[in-house]
Amino acid sequence: MICHPAVKINLGLSVLRKREDGYHDIETLFYPSDAFSDTLEIIPGDGWSETSASLFERYSGAEIAQGISPDGALMITLAKCGGVDWDPLKDLTAKAYYLLAAQYKLPPMKIFLEKTSPVGAGLGGGSSDCACALEMIASIAGLSLDETALAALASQLGSDCAFFVYNRPMMGRGRGELLSPYDIDLSDFELRVIVPSGVSVSTAEAYRGIVPKLPLIPIEDALARPVEQWKDCLVNDFETTVFAAHPELAAIKQELYDQGAVYASMSGSGSALFALFRK
Repeated sequence: MICHPAVKINLGLSVLRKREDGYHDIETLFYPSDAFSDTLEIIPGDGWSETSASLFERYSGAEIAQGISPDGALMITLAKCGGVDWDPLKDLTAKAYYLLAAQYKLPPMKIFLEKTSPVGAGLGGGSSDCACALEMIASIAGLSLDETALAALASQLGSDCAFFVYNRPMMGRGRGELLSPYDIDLSDFELRVIVPSGVSVSTAEAYRGIVPKLPLIPIEDALARPVEQWKDCLVNDFETTVFAAHPELAAIKQELYDQGAVYASMSGSGSALFALFRK
């Protein structure tokens, strides 16, 4: 079973308050984007992979990482240009398997993941992989889990993982896991996503120094206005701290406006930026 997990952008992102559990309450509109996608294959343990031969042909040994769980039930192979700098067994796709295995009887499985979506860019590529993995593992195991059940599981693995189960515009609240459908039509606009080379922003870095506050204009009120007015009212709070540390990102945002964008913003906690251009 093969899928191509895509990414998301955030239309507005307000950091409202610090919570007792250490997280923050936020408000944002998650919007799906096919600007980048990974390739994820999951098969039964005795199955034949359609992607592994290609991975080992196209990537050097240093760009491929593999792991086998202590009980031998899961084998995972990750491939990424430039190398994989995290433990494959701690990848969100592996965690998806462990989470389901703790509640259901799963057969042994193999995961093959080619990472082409940017890491540390605020586009949620890892969370997208996670949501797709949950769906695929459940399907292979014959589990009858609907979107609501899968989203509840996904929310245990990451704040925006549940969004990717639905993969349609959703308002996100709480940590980002409290979702409600949102009807928005951007068909008159071209979406461009920019990921600056050599700039990666961790969530911890983005939160460092941020001051939670209620927005002057709630995100839903801002979104209700014409897109041409979003520049003055639809805000990503992380831009304050991230742009201070990485002024080159602020320069890219201004350049997008100079090129004719009607709206430009950083996505999530950065470093990716996106812009809407009227067609």
